[in-house]
Order: sequence, then structure tokens, then C-alpha cells
Amino acid sequence: MKVLLLGASGLIGPYLLAGIEPYFDLRLADIKPHPDDKPIAEVDVRNYDQVLAAARGMDAIMNFTVVRPHHHTLSFQVNTLGAWHVMRAAQELGIKKVVHTGPQLVRHHYDHDFDITDVPHTPGTGYYELTKGLSNEICRTYAKAYGIQTICFLFNGLGPDPSQLDYGTDFPPYTIIWEDLQQACRLALELDVVPDDYQSFDMTSFEGQGKYKADKARRILGYEPSEPWEDYFKRKI
Repeated sequence: MKVLLLGASGLIGPYLLAGIEPYFDLRLADIKPHPDDKPIAEVDVRNYDQVLAAARGMDAIMNFTVVRPHHHTLSFQVNTLGAWHVMRAAQELGIKKVVHTGPQLVRHHYDHDFDITDVPHTPGTGYYELTKGLSNEICRTYAKAYGIQTICFLFNGLGPDPSQLDYGTDFPPYTIIWEDLQQACRLALELDVVPDDYQSFDMTSFEGQGKYKADKARRILGYEPSEPWEDYFKRKI
């Protein structure tokens, strides 16, 4: 499968390669050089023609581009218009698989509850969350209108597993480690049919609290956290 990875030089893309590069024929794209000096196609997701050109000949697109809210105009152009350009290019070229990403839109509204799996998303009034929430709706609309099998991964944090980094006294909700996100991306690309053409997943590696569960990802993707990572936070007695 030929896969275009947008945002390949960003804060997430480079950490995905170890788990997906052996399985797919990747075209890496970004507006800056790759930190490991891998060949990069220069693509600005704000420019539709550049996205369209990079997507030609591809079987799937993974969109890991993002700009945080410190620059309002730029973040809207990348987060929202960029998602539109991706889905528009997929529709024009007949690409039937897209993997999209964004922040979790669940916490604070459900932190009092337990066994949370697939609940309504609540972007709130934060500018970053609104730009990404709009991007999710653009992806959902295109997916349903044109049968583009689209999966959206949402998370609160990413990083190494607890054996490599001390998270402190507890693990942040909706945090996924690099290896588990790599696994999820492989499963998403290999899934032939996405229920209702579009599904979003609130991803996590840590389920020990019993608050936020990965049951939906298990059921649809076959995802399973690579270890019971909550064991690293158990106090010795």
C-alpha cells in the first residue's frame, strides 16, 4: 500500500516510522526537513495543489499536521483548511483510506465518570479544539458523501512508555505511547471497511483507572495496548 504521510517531520510523524515503515510504501511530506534526514516531499497542507500533487498515486493519506493556537490564522489554515484539502484530494483522486488526528474532546466533561468509551465530543470554546473539531466534521462529511474510509485518532498526550519516562504519580487520561499509536495506525490502514465510513477513536495506552477505556478500538480495529502499563504505577507495599 502506498501511503502519503503529511506532517512527517513534526512532533508525531517521526515517531511513527519504526512501526509503519516496514509495512507500507511511504511518501513523507512536510514543510521542513526530517529530523533523521529522510527524503521529504515539500508540501504545505494549506496549499491544495501541493496536497493534490503529493497524493497522486497513493492508496491512503495520513494527516498528522497540526499548529497549536498561538497563531490563530495559521492554526485555522493548517488544522481546518488542511483537513479539507486532504479530503478534497482523496475525493478527486479516488483515494479510499484516510487517517486523521486531533486532540481528545471528552475530558473535563466526563472526568467525574467511569467506563467512558464512545461518548459525544465536546470541543468547548478553546480555539485549538474548535479548529480540530471542525476538521473532524469536514472529514466525517466527506467520508460519508464519497465513501472514503476514514479513521480519526484523538488523544490527550503521546510519548514513550513508562519504563523510559517517569510520568509521576499517575498516568494522564487519553495518553498513548508511541508503539501503541504505531500499532493503531497499522490496523487503521489495513482495515478494509470502516463502519459508517467514518469512526473516531479516543486512544489510550493506560486503562488502570477504569475511567477511559479502549473498548471501541478493540472492537473495530483489533487494537490492544502492548502491555498493562498501569503496572508501572503500582506502589510497592
